[in-house]
Amino acid sequence: MLKVIVGMSGGVDSAVAALLLKKEGYEVVGLTLRTWDASEGEVSRCCEIDDARSIARKIDIPFHVFNCTSDFKCRVTEPFVDDYINGLTPNPCIGCNRYVKWEGMIYNAKVMRADCVATGHYASIVRKENGRYTVRKAAHDAKDQTYMLYKLTQEQLAMTLMPLGGLSKEEVRDIARKEGLQVAEKSDSQEICFVNEGHYAEYVRENAKTAVPGEGNFVDEEGNILGKHKGIINYTVGQRRGLGLPLGYHAYIRKIDTLKNEIVLCTEDAIYAKKIICDDVSFMSIEPPKKGETIKCAVKVRYHHRAQSAEITVLDDDRVSIAFEEGARAPAPGQSAVFYDDEDCVLGGGVIKDVMYD
Repeated sequence: MLKVIVGMSGGVDSAVAALLLKKEGYEVVGLTLRTWDASEGEVSRCCEIDDARSIARKIDIPFHVFNCTSDFKCRVTEPFVDDYINGLTPNPCIGCNRYVKWEGMIYNAKVMRADCVATGHYASIVRKENGRYTVRKAAHDAKDQTYMLYKLTQEQLAMTLMPLGGLSKEEVRDIARKEGLQVAEKSDSQEICFVNEGHYAEYVRENAKTAVPGEGNFVDEEGNILGKHKGIINYTVGQRRGLGLPLGYHAYIRKIDTLKNEIVLCTEDAIYAKKIICDDVSFMSIEPPKKGETIKCAVKVRYHHRAQSAEITVLDDDRVSIAFEEGARAPAPGQSAVFYDDEDCVLGGGVIKDVMYD
């Protein structure tokens, strides 16, 4: 009997993951990573300990809580604040998975002498013919979470089980209902777990250690002033709503210029980029290619983006350029571009640094 540590958030997905593994014959231990506490004392949607404990009791497995608040602050919330101040659009879940959740689960697995760890992510672990591990898209694309997992290491993947990769969300809820789990109808978290009610700009202002940029100008592509913005932390590339400008046409954010404290607006046809540069690149299913090598693949530039055909060129050990066959809609610096092969497996990914429209 193999022993598995299941990361339990208190939601239905991780609950069903733990249940399925127990039914398969694993010795299951539930683990909730306490990642964050708000100043008012509530916990985030990623670590609702009371619900997780109740689920563990219901399915009759041991349950533990592990404090990761210091790592979460260092690896997730502080970089999140700094990125917004610098005009970027971060994706905190990616770093959290790599540096906090998997590190915490594997540490506990080693302490408890477990063989592996597991999560309720909608993805599947695959070992390719070259011996490397990767993640494959979920059977039901609407819930696929591979975009958030591209930074996981080979060691982390080799120790991981993901039992929900072939299931739909409704199938998972049906399993929970039949087993009488109280979280069967619990809603999914749609926002960043540590930001109350989606007010991320307020969170940035309250937690910034440096000055937060103030008002500046909206300008067009020629530099003509169109109006005033409320501060760059309130905006992201590709945004249309909430600009507050009566221009007589739909305007979109094309660029955030932190040096000038300006936000460049354009019409919709001008937000499609031909090429992007990514740094902090990680390769998953293949060994890191050498400088100058090219790879044809599909690339997603945000979580809910349709993967597009592109060619990647390796610039150096840490950077790649990505040329799209068709323009990619509003790639935002700070977000990640994730690369997929023709089997829907993750090749790798990187953080968008520069965007070229022409």
